[in-house]
Amino acid sequence: MKAPQSTLYLFSIVFTFSFVSLFFCSCTQEVSESTQSDQKEEKYDSLMAKSLSADMYGMHQYVMAFLKRGPNRTLDSIKSMELQRAHLDNIHRLSEEGKLVLAGPFLDTGDLRGIYIFDVKTVEEAENLTHTDPAIPAGSLIMELKPWYGSAALMKVGEIHDKISKVNP
Repeated sequence: MKAPQSTLYLFSIVFTFSFVSLFFCSCTQEVSESTQSDQKEEKYDSLMAKSLSADMYGMHQYVMAFLKRGPNRTLDSIKSMELQRAHLDNIHRLSEEGKLVLAGPFLDTGDLRGIYIFDVKTVEEAENLTHTDPAIPAGSLIMELKPWYGSAALMKVGEIHDKISKVNP
């Protein structure tokens, strides 16, 4: 049985409209993706990426240290303050040397006391640096070290911090 001519005509109109719509949508999507890619490339700063040792994703390899409450926390208040001052001085020194990207305490009273993010490639290098913190040999703190992959932009934290801090700790 033959389909009536009006049905074939209607079918060809619907088919043509569908084809044109799909073609238009795919072209629009390609233009949109191309525009997004162009915008990303306009923002990309190859010199900054290189200076921060960023990979193609803008990321960098670090070692993160979790500072935990150590077994020897029974110092008198004067010794404790002296140890804290030496701990902060060590943080400042490591930061000035470019080895410590970020450091800070946790604000609660749990066993996890703070973090360091070292700009080194290996856990062994970070471990050597942790031994320069007087709180480690004193047993006030212990550290757990983990290789970590994060934004290379963290390398700018110290520079920015210096611009917004009125007082050094």
